[in-house]
Amino acid sequence: MPSIDEIIQQGLNPFDPVSFATGNFWQEQLDLAPSINSIHERELASIAAVLEQVAKDHRPRTIMLTGDSGSGKSYLLKRLKQEFNSQAFFAYIGPWADSNYIWRHTLRHTVDSLMKVPKYQEDSQLVLWMKSLSAFSDGSLMKRLLGERKQFINDLRATYPLGIYNAKEFFGVLYDLNNPKLKMTAYDWLRGDDLDPDDLKALGVKKAIDSEDAAQNILINFGIISADTNPIVLCFDQLDNIPRLQDNFLDIQALFNVNSSIHNYSPNNLLAIVSIIKNTWKRNSEMVQSADRVRINETVDLKEISLDRAEELWATRLYPLRQQAIPKPASPLYPLTRQQLETEYPRGRTTPRSVLVLGRQLIGQYKENLVIGSPNVARPRLTLVKSPVQQDALAAFKLVWKQEFDKTAEKITRIRDYDGPELIKMLQEALKALEIPGIKPKLLSDSTTFASYSLSYQDGQNRVGLVWAENPNMSSFFRLMEACQKVIQKRFCQTLYLIRNEGVGQYTHQGNKIYQQIFAGSAHSHIKPDLESLHYLATYHNLVNAACSGELVVANKTPTLQELEVLLRDSRIVSYCRLLQDLGIVTSDGGDEEEDTRDKLLREVKDFLLNIVRTQQTIGPEILRQNARSQFPQINESEIEQLIEQLCQENYMTIVNPKDPPEQESISGVSQES
Repeated sequence: MPSIDEIIQQGLNPFDPVSFATGNFWQEQLDLAPSINSIHERELASIAAVLEQVAKDHRPRTIMLTGDSGSGKSYLLKRLKQEFNSQAFFAYIGPWADSNYIWRHTLRHTVDSLMKVPKYQEDSQLVLWMKSLSAFSDGSLMKRLLGERKQFINDLRATYPLGIYNAKEFFGVLYDLNNPKLKMTAYDWLRGDDLDPDDLKALGVKKAIDSEDAAQNILINFGIISADTNPIVLCFDQLDNIPRLQDNFLDIQALFNVNSSIHNYSPNNLLAIVSIIKNTWKRNSEMVQSADRVRINETVDLKEISLDRAEELWATRLYPLRQQAIPKPASPLYPLTRQQLETEYPRGRTTPRSVLVLGRQLIGQYKENLVIGSPNVARPRLTLVKSPVQQDALAAFKLVWKQEFDKTAEKITRIRDYDGPELIKMLQEALKALEIPGIKPKLLSDSTTFASYSLSYQDGQNRVGLVWAENPNMSSFFRLMEACQKVIQKRFCQTLYLIRNEGVGQYTHQGNKIYQQIFAGSAHSHIKPDLESLHYLATYHNLVNAACSGELVVANKTPTLQELEVLLRDSRIVSYCRLLQDLGIVTSDGGDEEEDTRDKLLREVKDFLLNIVRTQQTIGPEILRQNARSQFPQINESEIEQLIEQLCQENYMTIVNPKDPPEQESISGVSQES
């Protein structure tokens, strides 16, 4: 069995930043690190007590969850969902793109979350919610669930005779969630998609949820009916990237308008948790009307943790290494020490993230010292690399990006998973990072419906307009084309791009006729985005949210938004984004156009191997191969071995202790000595 030092030298840093990830708790692939129950135990209990009150008296409540950057707010939300998902339904609601759409944004993300399947369950939260309603306690009603639709609706209307908005249509759509042919259409209607007339007719509804009032009422429907079952917890998180007012304050009042409206309906079983950085709340709380601030039932402030808790955090991360070692080290912190914590934090308190970052630094230094102190390290031609800070940051950023990209690609399966304001916001963030000049939102400013679906920017002497709308409803498409026509007539832009994957209607449709006038044989273009392009934009958007909220960790830093933008540009990752290529924003960095898919994949694997080595100081060859196989299962063992050999031949990496037995060898990045 290997010694603890051999395991540390050959293994991944247990404090690697990719395991610090926070954000949407429904988009996590797996638990990258175990929970430390003693951290913020009291605060978790306080929230649980409020949740219990909501479950008992069915009165809505609001909790303000505050704390410094890195204190663990998003992580606490994740723990809350993990521990209490059997007692409540959880919705994660991130930043909204436009405050004029905040109710529709809240409804969309609530329904999206309700469609998620909790751990150890086979059904989604939404199905579990329906099954737990008292109306279904009668076995005969359950039998009728797949039978008479009209009877189902009548039974639910009798059970909930008051307060339900548009009851007949709402209950009818709930019924259709159990119809395999209509399930996705019913889901799309509930989340507020602008469906075409045929879909609306199939559901037996007159119109889509196309207004703030309608979205508010549908959300309240869920709250009222859930008083008969478990509470629904609305978790608002990463609020530093919400729209700003003209004086640069956050438009936090928009959220508290929503919150106060929820409180005005009772009974309902909604618990709102607003997670926000303490300083952000202090700067912006005066923008919230006092009548809305009093709707906050409890404030839970995450304090810094003690060094005892910091020790527990280190010990938990180091535990898997210790278990593999023979003999086991006497200290559960080995090779770290309590003294290192006391030296770094003389006040005796700090944040969980700071403890993790310090752990990464110290383990990295220890790995370097192990190699340098080994008698079998190759010298003098090759030396252990001390990567420039930016090179280390770029390598770490690429690994963080890959993790977030893979997670996004797994969860986002349709472009319509996002609405127009969200799509254009994500595109705007990417353009800003790529230093595109003169970006102005709301090109279609004359349109009350589609203004937030558009933007413009400067390209030399020309103004370029972008409109991104995926509404399948052809009446909406007609109004969109009218708005585009007005913009061109008024010369607000010289070139207009319509970004749209959905159809454009039959030739006989009025919307299609205007479409042909604008985009057929002119300077204006229609681009059909691919799903992978959305994955690029959504990945960057998630990282922007994390950076703005002070939750993103790259190497040993918490980059600001401006530093994140530099990393995106320097990494050239989005040069692979087809949509940005089609817009002429980036040029392909993917090699020869004739290069086949396999060769492109091999280049990606090679880059991944190099990034792992650059961020790990040293790593065992087998551990390196295992990570490559895990991330790229379509690559075989021999191809991975060939790529490692290529990187060694090109002097990007080397076996630093070639005189040791193969199972004790370690790979490091190298630099050529002059």
